[in-house]
Amino acid sequence: MIPYNLFKKILTYTITGTGFEYLRPMINILSSDRFLHHDTGFGHPERPERLNACIKGIQRIEHSDVINWVEPRRASVDELRLVHSQSHILNVKNTAERGGFNLDPDTPVSPESYDIALQSAGAWLDGIDRIIENKESSFILSRPPGHHAEREHAMGFCLFSNCAIAANYATQIKGIDRIAVLDWDVHHGNGTQHILESDRQMAYCSLHQWPYYPGTGAEHEQGDFNNVLNIPLAAGSGKDEYFSAFDKKAIPFLKAWEPELLIISAGFDASQNDPLGGMQLLPEHFAEFTRYCLDISPHLLIGLEGGYDLNDLTNCTQAVAEVLIENGDK
Repeated sequence: MIPYNLFKKILTYTITGTGFEYLRPMINILSSDRFLHHDTGFGHPERPERLNACIKGIQRIEHSDVINWVEPRRASVDELRLVHSQSHILNVKNTAERGGFNLDPDTPVSPESYDIALQSAGAWLDGIDRIIENKESSFILSRPPGHHAEREHAMGFCLFSNCAIAANYATQIKGIDRIAVLDWDVHHGNGTQHILESDRQMAYCSLHQWPYYPGTGAEHEQGDFNNVLNIPLAAGSGKDEYFSAFDKKAIPFLKAWEPELLIISAGFDASQNDPLGGMQLLPEHFAEFTRYCLDISPHLLIGLEGGYDLNDLTNCTQAVAEVLIENGDK
């Protein structure tokens, strides 16, 4: 006998003219083996093993057969141009075609990086489509990440601003009126903020270690329409500081914005073992962040940003995905 809860997770039926109808997957995982071929060089923290660690976390989930694995498309140049200048796009493309080079001390480009970065951005766009068209949450496991990339240049491991491209795609192409972005990476998402802060349809909220790289994200940065909320947190902050910030600041700000769509820049480098961060979060804390977000929007686009301890990446990815599945089962 199959337990009812398991049966409910896997199969439902309706009485139709053709018989049984299978339940659509509760969440989509958008990833690709191609993302492993963005070569950052020996010793670089943003390495291919990060993606493998995330995939391991998803594969450990009980009853993971309710997950839909999706090979994402590539973003077009026109879609990149929603936020980036033509000169920046060509710089990344030409650098890759010449065999690769570092665009800044932290941000390498390898021969395949341009094409892979197109697919990384495209994964976020596919996620937008699945929320709008199918009412399904999506978890993007891609690299390179994006929240440090500015309109005119790459930085901080990031080539193109995946999250900002997705937000502008949702408003300019798909007709969504109000977008909110929550960034819980340990580093402030300077690129995302700078691209979105002058758009009255966008809101951006970031919780991040302060002072720290990249030096942006002070409380006084509030956007052109009071549409930016930065919540700087001291090194060593853990669940008490983060939950207080969510309860008193982040959630009221996001709810007041009344977004039609909520996008999460999900860096896991605020986890307690991360070599680049100084925070004390555990996987269950990221799971609770996700529950906070589901109280605002029933379907989420969550995309990987930072996170550099492989075990923490596995555990945090699993914890967040399990909450999305739990929510889909309601």
